[in-house]
Amino acid sequence: MPEAESVLVKDPLGWLTETFAQRLSEALELTTGEAPQVVWRLEDSTQPAEELLWREHKCSWGLQASFWVGASKLTVGEIGKHVLRAAGIETAEDVEIETSYLEVLGQAFSSLAQELGARLGVEVVLEESQWVSGPGEKAHLAVLELTLGAGPPQTLWLAAGLESLEAIQATREPDQAAQQATKQSLDEVPAGALAESRRQSPSVDRICRKTLELLMEVEMPVSISFGRTQLPLRDLLKLNTGSIIELDRTVNEPVEVIVNNCVIARGEVVVVEGNYGVRIHEIISREDRLRTLR
Repeated sequence: MPEAESVLVKDPLGWLTETFAQRLSEALELTTGEAPQVVWRLEDSTQPAEELLWREHKCSWGLQASFWVGASKLTVGEIGKHVLRAAGIETAEDVEIETSYLEVLGQAFSSLAQELGARLGVEVVLEESQWVSGPGEKAHLAVLELTLGAGPPQTLWLAAGLESLEAIQATREPDQAAQQATKQSLDEVPAGALAESRRQSPSVDRICRKTLELLMEVEMPVSISFGRTQLPLRDLLKLNTGSIIELDRTVNEPVEVIVNNCVIARGEVVVVEGNYGVRIHEIISREDRLRTLR
C-alpha cells in the first residue's frame, strides 16, 4: 500500500473491520447460540496469496460502494456446517452449507449498513450480493480470524474500495469534535448528578427493543408453493395452451409458505374477498426451516 494512502486509509479501514467483526460475531451468536472469538488486523498486501471465494456486497448512500469478503472453500464449509450443527443438522448438502454461510454474512452486512448510515448521517441501502473473482483493483484489505468452538481459527478477508474509505474518513473530524464537546460537558457535571444520569440512561434491553422495532418494518417477499415437478426438456418444448402439468402434491396436502427460499409454514388455500389466501395450519421449527433451504 502506498505510504500516502496508508495515512488516509488506516483509521476508516480499522473502524470498518472492527465494526464488521463485531456484527459478524453477533450474527454467529444469534444463529448458533455461541459467540466466536474474533481477532483482526489490517493487511498491507494488495492480494492474499491463497485462492479465495469472494462475495461482493453492494450498498449505496449517494455513492455506489462495494465491500468484499473472501474465504477459502474450507472456511466457507466450516462456518456453514457450524451454523447447521447448531440447528441439529449433522449432514447437509453443499448448497445448504453455502446458504448458511451467506445468511451469516448477510446479517453481518445488514447491521454494518446501519452502523455506516449512523456514522455518515445518511441512509445506507444494502443491495444485492454476488460471487465475484476478487475485490476491486484499489481495494484495501483486512484479515479476520474466527475461532468457532474448539475448532481451529478460520480466516476471512475483508476488502473495501478507496472511495468508500474516503467517505468514512471524512466523518472522523466531526465525530472527534462531538466526543471532545461531550467530554467537556461531562467534566462540568457534578459527580453525583453524573451517576444519577447514568442510572437513568436507557438500558441495553431498551435499545435492543428499538432496533428490533425498526427491523419489524422491513418488508419480506412471501410466496406460496402448490407443488413441484421435473420435466425433460423435450416435454417442456411440447407445452402449449391447454397443457396440464402434474405436480408432486395431492389436492388434500397443505401448501407451503416460503420466505427467502425457506419454508416457514404450511396451510390450506382459502378465498378472501375474491383473492386467494392461505390459512396457516403449521409453523415450521427452526431446524426444519434450515433443512428446507434451497
